[in-house]
Amino acid sequence: MAHELVSTGIEGLDHIVCGGLPARRFYLVQGDPGSGKTTLSIQFLLEGVRRGERVLYVSLSETREELEAIAASHGWDIKGIAVFELAAGVEYLNLSEQNTLFEPSEVELAEVTRKLLLEFARVKPTRVVFDSLSELRLLAQSALRYRRQLLALKQHFSSQGSTVIMADDRTSEAGDVQLQSLAHGVISLEQLAPLYGADRRRLRVVKMRGVNFRGGYHDFRIERGGLQVYERLVASEHHQSFQPAVVSSGADGIDELLGGGLDRGTSALFIGPAGSGKSALAAQYALAAASRGKAASIYAFDEGLATLVARTASLGMPIEEMMANGRLRVQQIDPAEMSPGELVDAVRDEVEARGTEVIVLDSLNGYLASMPEEQFLVVQLHELLSYLRQRGVLTILTVAQAGMVGQMTSPVDVSYLADTVVLLRFFELRGEIRKAVSVVKRRIGRHARDIRELVMDDRGVRVGERLSAFQGVLTGVPRLLPEPD
Repeated sequence: MAHELVSTGIEGLDHIVCGGLPARRFYLVQGDPGSGKTTLSIQFLLEGVRRGERVLYVSLSETREELEAIAASHGWDIKGIAVFELAAGVEYLNLSEQNTLFEPSEVELAEVTRKLLLEFARVKPTRVVFDSLSELRLLAQSALRYRRQLLALKQHFSSQGSTVIMADDRTSEAGDVQLQSLAHGVISLEQLAPLYGADRRRLRVVKMRGVNFRGGYHDFRIERGGLQVYERLVASEHHQSFQPAVVSSGADGIDELLGGGLDRGTSALFIGPAGSGKSALAAQYALAAASRGKAASIYAFDEGLATLVARTASLGMPIEEMMANGRLRVQQIDPAEMSPGELVDAVRDEVEARGTEVIVLDSLNGYLASMPEEQFLVVQLHELLSYLRQRGVLTILTVAQAGMVGQMTSPVDVSYLADTVVLLRFFELRGEIRKAVSVVKRRIGRHARDIRELVMDDRGVRVGERLSAFQGVLTGVPRLLPEPD
């Protein structure tokens, strides 16, 4: 028998828990101060108000004015939320003066519970939030009394058909599993402070009884309007059939080098030192797709939008025209401000909502900066490429290698993830710096195995003749071969 589900008011969180929280249950939302518990709780209640339900906010530490200020910062109106303030509902000084037989904590806890039940009977809410449990824990004094009090509240609210969220700021001992054992579901919020850049936030559903929820960490952001949750991508859930096709670059020499072009549903890696032509070559593919009426997107990590437009214009690429008609979208990404999960969510939106067929990530060096743990970057990138492959998207990645000539190093090795690898190099010829391009890997179909000169000028990106008279071009210092007999 399927349980009735209650929406949290947060679309991404509802997806993670497979449609919403099972109704008439007791849930724990835990996290350090500032991690977003109060914002999540208010969104949960506002969703109930939107659906015509009665809701109750039990504020054990904040006043109504403080809650209204929080709501105002998000553009919310909380007039439809009944608020029970602990400080206003219980006269602590009078209780301590009247009590001479019992411990003050026993009397205070009993009085708080009595006032709370009276308010509950008056409002008759279907959604209840307790924020936060630290005050209730202090009133209980002992772990036994605290657990019994929570268990009694849980049974009472459940019998009345209420769905309850308890917010906990983790002021108790680390790993308070007793509190988690009482809850039907546990959602953990975390706020991380990197060495540089904005704070990162993520959440994890620790448990949810009877629900096949999406495990693992999911990035989220607190912005005006509430929590924006970016669900972790699972590529295996997004299979979709598409018509295989070859994607042309619009330049005959480049297509010839690649055996006709790149294929839909594959990924290509353009790798080489800074300034060797990786971004120009990638932009050529995106622009050619937009010229054919297809949707294309460029995510620029290392280059400003104005600089990118000026550079491509100098190569004769009408990128501004394609951006104006909406076929090409260029997004400047600040890796210090955007989490990897947010970037993946943006890419998914491009593919599913806009039907984008060519995506350029320029470059992976900037993507790496958004997630310092390299091993996790590669796993997440593998999942993203698998998703794009199943949606028939041509994905072009660029990686800038350290060095100009000779031996070079890459910040991360992702060549095995790509279906095609294009290598770009500088080489010296008669006192002049030139560029060379070659295809070193292509999983689908044949490709040219020769090394050719790459030319970039006001006529665009072009591939020259085969550099058959030289040896050692990839080392940066070629030598002229003797004429054959």
